[in-house]
Amino acid sequence: MWIFCSDPFSAYISSMKEKKKSRLSESFVVGVIALVFLIVGYQTALFVYRASVMKIVSNRDEPDTVFVYAEDVAHGDSGDGLVHEEPPVASNYGRSVRTYIKTSEHSRKAESVRNAVPRKKVESFSFNPNTVTMDELCSLGFSQKQAQSIVNYRAKGGKFRRKSDFAKSYVVSDSIFQRLEPYIDIPLIDLNLADSADFDSLPGIGGWFAAKILEHRKALGGYSYKEQLMDIYRFDEDKYKALEDLVTVSPEYVTPYPLWTLPADSLRLHPYIKNYETARSIVLYRENSDRSDLTPEGLHKAGIIDAETAVRLAGCKIRNP
Repeated sequence: MWIFCSDPFSAYISSMKEKKKSRLSESFVVGVIALVFLIVGYQTALFVYRASVMKIVSNRDEPDTVFVYAEDVAHGDSGDGLVHEEPPVASNYGRSVRTYIKTSEHSRKAESVRNAVPRKKVESFSFNPNTVTMDELCSLGFSQKQAQSIVNYRAKGGKFRRKSDFAKSYVVSDSIFQRLEPYIDIPLIDLNLADSADFDSLPGIGGWFAAKILEHRKALGGYSYKEQLMDIYRFDEDKYKALEDLVTVSPEYVTPYPLWTLPADSLRLHPYIKNYETARSIVLYRENSDRSDLTPEGLHKAGIIDAETAVRLAGCKIRNP
């Protein structure tokens, strides 16, 4: 006769197996949940990254920050490095209003993203090749390498004085130049506003001539016309023609010369009067002439100045008697 009795050890083993199965089941569930969270987290991070890249590229290709800048109509370009998006529009206040694109600085990571993603479109907007940034050059249709070449040329002291200078750059193809030529905006140097460094940058003008241009401007009270540069010693016609198209004159910055009120001691200092005898004769002439005769031509008819001096003086801005 067999007698069956419970085995405590077997029962313990069976209990441990059940607990192990339960733990495995719980670990599996936790693992699955962790995997799900990992996948969701990865997808979320990927989405955020792609959205960030799209935003960075969008800001590059279609900037939404526009600056409106008011400037004097006679000034032309302000020379501050801003990129014109459209021609100036005259306002009711005698000033022109222009819309500009201004490229802001970005972090290195943002710049690497902007440089790695090809542009979807090419823009055409007004720009100064001497101040345009790399990013703006890429917007104009240049590759990163081409844009860097232009920037490097400027960094080494290179300067684009004329549109034709920009066309001569080996990275500017004929097709790109033909498209961009109407948008190239190189500001002229104003003879009444420029400093010695501006004059020194002109072809054929070094430090000596730059100083003489400033001296002559002070003596004249401001340039009334560009040809007055040839009054300067050794500033011949060839030198003038080499830079004629690079300079301009703002007449409103010329101080009208008080020819009909200054005493002889002051008149003799003017470049076209030069000596005390002529200055004294002018004083005597104006004291004994009708107001209508107080003109450079009247001085010539009276034999006080020669015809050439009369023409030069007539071209100056003279205060009415």
